Amino acid sequence: MAFDLEAHRGGRALFPENTLSSFANALTMGVNTLELDIGVTSDQAIVVSHERGLNPDLARGPDGAYVAPPGIPFVQLRLEDVKKYDVGQIRPDSTYARQFPDQHAVPGTRIPTLKELFALVRKSGNRDVRFNIETKIDPNHPQESPDPERFVTLLLDLLQAEKFTDRVMVQSFDWRTLQLVQKMNPAIPTVYLTLQSGKGATVFLDKASNWTAGFNPVDHGGSLPRAIKSAGGAIWSPYFGDVTPALISESHGLGIPVVVWTVNKPADIARMIDMGVDGVISDHPDVLRQIAGDKGLALPVGSPVTP
Repeated sequence: MAFDLEAHRGGRALFPENTLSSFANALTMGVNTLELDIGVTSDQAIVVSHERGLNPDLARGPDGAYVAPPGIPFVQLRLEDVKKYDVGQIRPDSTYARQFPDQHAVPGTRIPTLKELFALVRKSGNRDVRFNIETKIDPNHPQESPDPERFVTLLLDLLQAEKFTDRVMVQSFDWRTLQLVQKMNPAIPTVYLTLQSGKGATVFLDKASNWTAGFNPVDHGGSLPRAIKSAGGAIWSPYFGDVTPALISESHGLGIPVVVWTVNKPADIARMIDMGVDGVISDHPDVLRQIAGDKGLALPVGSPVTP
């Protein structure tokens, strides 16, 4: 595969994450892939959101007040209720706001449906951009999302109805959904997300994890790439701090490309490209484009569009 330049949540350093504004900006700029996340409402609409519910750092009700933590899961809300919330401006006093101080606020922005994103891409005329769609499901909080089979069925049915099946990858930390995609539509590439460090770790080299659908590295000599190969994964997408040249080489030897997340600092982006990764997911697609271009990598052509 050619080097994959991915706009994380549409490029959230620049515009409100996972909104038509951020995706329009990424399309106009030129990226290979729009990276995004999805949840499901109580009336089974697929909405684009990194959280499994309303994000207290982003979502404001009709009264202008940000929702109280921890936020309401989408499975408890109808789409018409979700659409009442404004996600165009980060809560000013939040850690998130300090992380992305230059993000362009777009007050009045609503949480989009996946169907609305597809309509925006059609409007842009871009026939090449791909979608890396993450199923936001957590085995530790099953009440906050549909069960894996229902989740995957709704997604695949929408992809077929919208005729975007051939432009999609499905990614997840919860490998149960990836196993179902492989079973129900083997033509769709599956992207195995992993995080090995910190309290949010989803995989371990020396013990089982309930995130990995029974495919544990401990059963494969402590090798994460071999576990993913055994699971039938098309792509490995690790946290960039977890990869080494040896792991990239091992993964490539198994025929599995490596696309790292989420890389924002110019020095880290350059280091990952030099290390031989096959793609980079970044909140700063503009910086990623510049560095990739400086290194002689082919850059995707932009498709100017407004939300």
